[in-house]
Amino acid sequence: MDSWVIVMMLGVSIFLGAIALFGFLWAVKNGQFDDEEKFLNGVKFDGEDELNDMAKQEQKKDKLKREYRPE
Repeated sequence: MDSWVIVMMLGVSIFLGAIALFGFLWAVKNGQFDDEEKFLNGVKFDGEDELNDMAKQEQKKDKLKREYRPE
């Protein structure tokens, strides 16, 4: 009686899974994941000074958002 709902849900899930698989394979083919150095350099050059600078930048962004927020 309600088996058409299960069939429809199964069809939609297979379709969405196929789209996700196609997108992943396209990204691999086009070299989206080829930057091995990015994460290694992030760990190598991420020192205490850089982290403090980033924290200060985030505080400045928050301050500017509070000051210029339309009310």
